[in-house]
Amino acid sequence: MNITVEKTMEMPNAVLFARKLDAALKAEQKKRQHFYKIIDENRKMEFINGEILFQSPVKLLHNEATGNLFQLLKAYVSTNKLRFVGIEKILVSLTRNDYEPDVCFFGNEKSKSFTPKQMQFPAPDFVVEVVSDSTERTDRETKFQDYAAHGVREYWIVDPDKATVEQYLLQSEEYELLLKAKDGEIESIAIEGFRIPIRAIFDEAENLAALRTLIAD
Repeated sequence: MNITVEKTMEMPNAVLFARKLDAALKAEQKKRQHFYKIIDENRKMEFINGEILFQSPVKLLHNEATGNLFQLLKAYVSTNKLRFVGIEKILVSLTRNDYEPDVCFFGNEKSKSFTPKQMQFPAPDFVVEVVSDSTERTDRETKFQDYAAHGVREYWIVDPDKATVEQYLLQSEEYELLLKAKDGEIESIAIEGFRIPIRAIFDEAENLAALRTLIAD
């Protein structure tokens, strides 16, 4: 349900609703501060809608897809001096929630003030989530809405079991599906010039071939 300010103002109990919401958000912030105190660099932890979530170990397919895509993106970004690529343990802190995306990219404008010891980061320009049984709903619903609301320009959802990629681009504050495929090529909009074969995300030989091409170019 999409609750807008206009709809809320039509409620006769809008003030009481706002007070209850304010109290709930303040209580949630206390839990969030507790999350910051206990967060462990050796475990993948996220704070989502007031709950601390610990991620379970991933399948080999998930790990390989994440690593393959990171390797390609890191090589391209480093070669072209496009700034910073993060993998898995980068804590992205939005207005309400804290996520650790599988892969993310920050362009020069956002990353120019980053420091070597920084542990919390703003909304990236580009995010990839590799879905698993335990995270798919969050990746497709909560994070999908939250990344869009905070201006993440491009969002890829990678399904390692089906070997598919979905590419979403932010249009008028909502994501529009540009591509869903398991073969052919995919070209990023947020990272200019980054173009790879989709199979390079899932196949080691394809990955190495694509890596050589990216470095050579």
